[in-house]
Amino acid sequence: MSLPDLMRVVEITAPGGPDVLVPAERPVPRPGDGEVLIQVAAAGVNRPDVMQRQGKYPPPAGASDLPGLEVAGTVAAVGPDVARWKVGDAVCALVAGGGYAEYCVAPASQCLPVPEGLDLTTAAAVPETFFTVWTNVFERGRLKAGEWLLVHGGSSGIGTTAIQLGRAFGARVLATAGTAEKCAACERLGSEAAVNYKEADFVAAVRERTDERGVDVVLDMVGAAYLDRNIDCLALNGRLVIIGLLGGAKGTLSLVPVLQRRLTITGSTLRSRSVDEKAALAWALEQHVWPLLAQGTVRPIVDRIFPLAEAAAAHRLMEQGGHIGKLVLRV
Repeated sequence: MSLPDLMRVVEITAPGGPDVLVPAERPVPRPGDGEVLIQVAAAGVNRPDVMQRQGKYPPPAGASDLPGLEVAGTVAAVGPDVARWKVGDAVCALVAGGGYAEYCVAPASQCLPVPEGLDLTTAAAVPETFFTVWTNVFERGRLKAGEWLLVHGGSSGIGTTAIQLGRAFGARVLATAGTAEKCAACERLGSEAAVNYKEADFVAAVRERTDERGVDVVLDMVGAAYLDRNIDCLALNGRLVIIGLLGGAKGTLSLVPVLQRRLTITGSTLRSRSVDEKAALAWALEQHVWPLLAQGTVRPIVDRIFPLAEAAAAHRLMEQGGHIGKLVLRV
């Protein structure tokens, strides 16, 4: 494939609000050892992109300074030591940055075939949330069939994915969300009940729904503001998995229930993990989750699609919180 010298991108001109996202031109990157170059059809928009734009989440060493952690498109070039992919293959990929562009370099091991039945735009909404939910709910949280899962932010990209995967693997799911419309969306996706956290006490709702037992796993993106209440929601041997700090990073906690109920508090970030770790996650997803996507048992929920040049508008909507599921940039 003949590659152009320049490509359209959206770059962060300085830390700040959505208006610092500006269309620009940059040289087309070239893939290195073990990498592929993807001609991007679409890129997902995620909360870490907003944090990076605000100056709160810098890219890891060696990663592109362009935002964008997931893309879908076709392979435009392959670097040395790439055996699986060839030019023209349709793939989606988890990347450490660089997604808001016409071309993006990705480790070959972090690429996956576009799931059967999904177009490229929809496939761009898969990697970041599915990688995140798999590693946190099923690996760190050890969720099993028959257990209870509480998903905070159930109408978000992460939340809609966690609800569906929890149900698909036999768990019973509860969720929280901030409006009646969002709660209804959570229930349509498989949550047995969804609590409007602005109007009701989610701890009381969890206790009532589980006959005072509590849940086995809590997936939380709020952090400190929910710490005590999350502990109160957990059953014996429960696991609290923290993946975000929207409600603060520092909290106080009585360790008594942790000891008495043998609780586990854990968490993780995805972006800074090694290529080998992400490759292992990609392999697990392809084995366990890709068949569910192909069957339509689970699916990415895309709320709205924006042209690449309107990335600022997508960020405004994400910050306003009016969407359900994912936002996608079409290149």
